[in-house]
Formats: sequence, structure tokens, C-alpha cells
Amino acid sequence: MTSLNGTSATPTPATNPSQLLPLELVDKCIGSRIHIVMKNDKEIVGTLLGFDDFVNMVLEDVTEFEITPEGRRITKLDQILLNGNNITMLIPGGEGPEV
Repeated sequence: MTSLNGTSATPTPATNPSQLLPLELVDKCIGSRIHIVMKNDKEIVGTLLGFDDFVNMVLEDVTEFEITPEGRRITKLDQILLNGNNITMLIPGGEGPEV
């Protein structure tokens, strides 16, 4: 799309600060709580300490919610390294599923 003066009217991510790339959004979450929905029947809530290009994450003060045939199991962990291949969705500031 071209504007009347011949320049492009479509903003690019570099010129439009309201648009973020996925890794930029994850980077903004460092030091804050995030809710992670996994591929299996698990959800994780923790404070993001860091991540790499594959979105492998180091989290602290972690609560893991798992659905089992016996019901919901909740596990508290001090620190984990989470494989990014198993992540379905990240929710910045999320507090996890209702108990």
C-alpha cells in the first residue's frame, strides 16, 4: 500500500513500537510471573529468570498444575529448566488455573 506522497503506508515492526516480535515479548517478561500452558496436561506458573533462542526457560518459585486420573496434582518447585518444545502458550502475568 502506498500513501499519497509515494511512501509506504504500512508500518513495519521497526517503525511501529506497538508491535513486538515473540522473543521481544518473552524478554519483557524476565523478572515477572508467567503462566505457561504445556502440550501435556500440565500448566506451570513461575518467575521467568531467562530464556534462549529456542524458548527453553529457567523459572523460579514454580507451581506445577497437573491433571491426573485421581484429580489435580499441585507441585511446588524452587527452580526449573523448562524445554521450549513442550510449551503451547505463554500468559504474561498469569496466575495459573483456578484451584
